[in-house]
Amino acid sequence: MEDLRDRWVLVTGASSGLGADFAREFAARGCKLVLVARREGRLAKLAAELTGSHRTETRVVAADLTREEAIEELHDLTRAEGIDVHVLVNNAGAGVFGPFLASDWARQRQMLALDVVALAHLTHRFAKDMAARGGGYILQVASIGAFTPTPTYATYSAAKSFVLSFGEALARELKPQGVRVCTVCPGVTETEFFDAAGQPRSLFQRMSVMPATAVVKASVGALLRGKTSVVPGFLNKATAVSMRFAPRQLQAAAAHALMLFGAKR
Repeated sequence: MEDLRDRWVLVTGASSGLGADFAREFAARGCKLVLVARREGRLAKLAAELTGSHRTETRVVAADLTREEAIEELHDLTRAEGIDVHVLVNNAGAGVFGPFLASDWARQRQMLALDVVALAHLTHRFAKDMAARGGGYILQVASIGAFTPTPTYATYSAAKSFVLSFGEALARELKPQGVRVCTVCPGVTETEFFDAAGQPRSLFQRMSVMPATAVVKASVGALLRGKTSVVPGFLNKATAVSMRFAPRQLQAAAAHALMLFGAKR
């Protein structure tokens, strides 16, 4: 595995959850970090933590990535400061829970703009630089929901299916240019995701939750070993494999039940 010491890593959605733990993992490996999210105060606090614990050089960028101009502005900023992003962690994302027709379309549209459009745009912008330099890494954060249609998370699951398919296709396309792409499909993870999505956790989710740090270590390890995709956790791997053999209607019914059964705050 490549030694990433003193390489620049850009992490989106870095203000909490997986994003913050990705930042900590790469800081522990001696990397420099560009931390991107909307909540500047949280980013500044994380940057101070990383500087104190690892003497990490950091840049904090408060940005709403659903704005089309934000991606170009972020890229221009890194270029202006002489930052060559060697690792892009496309972690920023959101979910909207509930029946599709009962949901607010503005929230659904914003989610798709972040989970699909911003992720693809960031990849297009920074992968070009990596290919021109002859190397780099891109970690795309999808979900175990990418493997199955999921009622109550219909658009989110579909968006993550896009991320998985997109990531695996690019892994093959960009390999000759020295750019490695890995897509991680976490299962239930201990983050703020459910509170933001508006979902009471189901019994399955409470029983299968993984620590964010465990997901991060599995993801970064797979990325640096040249894996094109990874599903952290034995139960999650088994679920993903089993879904490949089940009829799509059965997948949707099972996913629907797992999202609702025994739900509570």
